[in-house]
Amino acid sequence: MRKVNKRKKTLYIRGAVGVSAIALLIVLGIGKFRNKKVDTTDGLLYIEQAAASDISAIEKKIQEIERAEGSPEKEANNYKAVFQNAVIMGDSITEGMVEYDILDPSSVVAKIGSSVMDLEDQIETVQKINPQIIFLAYGMNDVRTTNGHAEVFGESYEKLLNELKKKVPNARIFVNSIFPVQNKVVEEMPEYNSLNKYNKQLEKLCDKYQLTFIDNTSLVSEDDYEPDGIHLKASFYPYWLDHMAEVSALW
Repeated sequence: MRKVNKRKKTLYIRGAVGVSAIALLIVLGIGKFRNKKVDTTDGLLYIEQAAASDISAIEKKIQEIERAEGSPEKEANNYKAVFQNAVIMGDSITEGMVEYDILDPSSVVAKIGSSVMDLEDQIETVQKINPQIIFLAYGMNDVRTTNGHAEVFGESYEKLLNELKKKVPNARIFVNSIFPVQNKVVEEMPEYNSLNKYNKQLEKLCDKYQLTFIDNTSLVSEDDYEPDGIHLKASFYPYWLDHMAEVSALW
């Protein structure tokens, strides 16, 4: 018997649900507009918007179920092999990939407290490794060191990009967004109220240099945080790695 993995099964479910939802909405749409003189364009727009909303809600529910069950597919993924020609640069959050033995040390160049303003040693290390792909994951510490001044962060990040392009010219660079923090962290450190502005700076830089911005904002749930409200549990890392692998076409 041919096996269907969980990822494919999810796609089949979404496809079937999507077709059913659209068929139902067409019927409802016809009924809605039968007694009103409305042009076809308005009717189709109504159907498309309702279908998209419905499918989005279903996809979110599927994601919640998968995460609650702890996807066996994610546990089985050999991330060390997938990321063997890549390097993820970052701070203590990135360092967790080595601490939890999810990636090899050669695929992670990170240090507690790292800031984009002081990365000479890390850039030198990455130059020696000479990876095909570089994922950047900085900013959490910079929100504090720049005291909420996102423009200063953007200027320093741009220097980092230029330095990497010079030292590792053949590497493809991907920029991770800064992860959100829990509300209690914002209450204690108000500068994190500016976190969205920092991510906007990253998006602008990606547009300027034609790089891919990996938005992780909606990837994290409340259950993924360590007690400090900033760092992430070991169980979260496969979801982040999956996201990076999919965006960069590592699989």
